[in-house]
Amino acid sequence: MSYSTNQFGGVSSLLKIDLKLFMIIMTIVFLGLITLYSVSSGDNSLVLKQLVRIAVGLVAMVLLAQIHPDNFRLFSPFLYFGGILLLVLTIFFGVGKSADRWLDFYFFRFQPSELMKIFVPLMIASFYSDKELPPRFKNLVIAAVIIIIPALLIAKQPDLGTAILITSSGIIAIFLSGIRLVHILLGVAFVIGAIPVLWSMMYDYQKSRVLSFFSPEQDALGSGYHLIQSKIALGSGGLFGKGYMNGTQSKLDFLPENHTDFIFSAFGEEFGFIGVLLLITLYVLAVMRGMSISIKATDNFARILSGTLILTIFLYVLVNIGMVIGLLPIVGAPLPFMSYGGTSMLTVFAALGIIMSVKSHQRLMRK
Repeated sequence: MSYSTNQFGGVSSLLKIDLKLFMIIMTIVFLGLITLYSVSSGDNSLVLKQLVRIAVGLVAMVLLAQIHPDNFRLFSPFLYFGGILLLVLTIFFGVGKSADRWLDFYFFRFQPSELMKIFVPLMIASFYSDKELPPRFKNLVIAAVIIIIPALLIAKQPDLGTAILITSSGIIAIFLSGIRLVHILLGVAFVIGAIPVLWSMMYDYQKSRVLSFFSPEQDALGSGYHLIQSKIALGSGGLFGKGYMNGTQSKLDFLPENHTDFIFSAFGEEFGFIGVLLLITLYVLAVMRGMSISIKATDNFARILSGTLILTIFLYVLVNIGMVIGLLPIVGAPLPFMSYGGTSMLTVFAALGIIMSVKSHQRLMRK
């Protein structure tokens, strides 16, 4: 038994994988797969497609873990401005049902906005890597511009939810750089002042989502339908859930998007409060492990980047859960490592690969 454990540890060291973080994440992935199988009523094709996407994500994670963090810093401007170019192309040539968020290259399609979830923190961490910390006001303004440009391009698609999440990831990077209290207060004042402008720029369906958040019952069959059905699914799960494959809200198609944005509700219906508590605990453990790697980083770039990436993943978890239980407006945010999707799955695994790169190369430098 000890031999097999040591052998597994040797493989993880060879691949530069943090075994603790990897095992936690793969447990979450497994829970996502069995939930996907259940909500699809045993549709093997859907699960196989997800397995392929997970495999691609794992390959990306391992490959990125081999790259020294200094190389990420070196290429960060090229990645950032390349991402900006893709966002511009999406505005003119993007495809989609309700919004033009995908670039279609015939043999594959992806969302450039997902890439910016990594490129924005990468650019800010690179920018602050050789600057005096806490950053001066001038450098805060430059970081704000780095965040605002892709956020506006993504909002133009329109994808306001992703734009807000990417803005939040950039703000996390700024906070980890050690922002002063006076700058925090200025930032809060700016956000409050920007709310009326943001509201005036929103589309009618986006405004209805926000309004339905405050009173979903006023339009129970329209804008409030998703939230009401999500609450019913979670509430009906009780303490121990209805049992695996026994969820009714998802099986009878009352719960919309049960394999993507609302997979948490489907999971809660079948596994109950105990299952939900287990899932949230796994996410918290992953964040604690990621922050441990960040705290031990030996330079500002690695510390800011790894800390921002793991906290951003957790932010997406909080937003998705808050959305499906009615604490936040519905913004269309997938649950990391669980929701069905290609580009989003690749993005979170790529973020893990960068975090593991910080850990493995840091260990090599200390030897």
